Amino acid sequence: MSLLLECQFTELPPDNSLDTKQFLDAVSHIPSFFDCLGSKVFTLIKSDINGNITKIKGVYVKDPARYATLQQILEAEREDHAAEWPKVGATLALMWLKRGLRFVQILLKSLADGEKDENNPNLIQVNVTKAYEEALKKYHGWIVQKIFKAALIAAPYRSDFLKALSKGEEVKEEDCLANVRQFLVNYTVTVDAIYDMYTNLNAELDYTV
Repeated sequence: MSLLLECQFTELPPDNSLDTKQFLDAVSHIPSFFDCLGSKVFTLIKSDINGNITKIKGVYVKDPARYATLQQILEAEREDHAAEWPKVGATLALMWLKRGLRFVQILLKSLADGEKDENNPNLIQVNVTKAYEEALKKYHGWIVQKIFKAALIAAPYRSDFLKALSKGEEVKEEDCLANVRQFLVNYTVTVDAIYDMYTNLNAELDYTV
């Protein structure tokens, strides 16, 4: 069984509303994805994602009816914390979480699209670097960037990474990539919808850490 198919995201309704409980159930499986990347440096992203999921869940369980969708959470926190919003609570946690989710999205799509270093086709540095530069780099100061540069060099072999995604099973590469493409369908729509929500609510912040 593919690791990704264990955390399938549901198809969004026509209005692209994001059910909070369904989202939290699906996204709770994403941190284990980073174990497949091997390097301990990627545990920084894993830890960040876990922490942000916990923060969002902590808000949701206080009033599931009021926070039934992710947009309702952002709108409620904007009302409750006008002075600090959006740098507060679940709004801030989801802002950072979506960036980690975008990293996963870009990395997997790059692999599924067949992008590779022709001189080192069994390395995924090209894919991981693309994901980091497009999803996370602009939000990191130079010290954090140096840490991740070391992690990119330590990225696993392509074959080892795909085997890890298949939970250690010997699976043909084309079958594993087919699972990746299947996972990306609803996952991509979900991540894009969260980004659109932040744009529409003017909730995006560009500070670095």
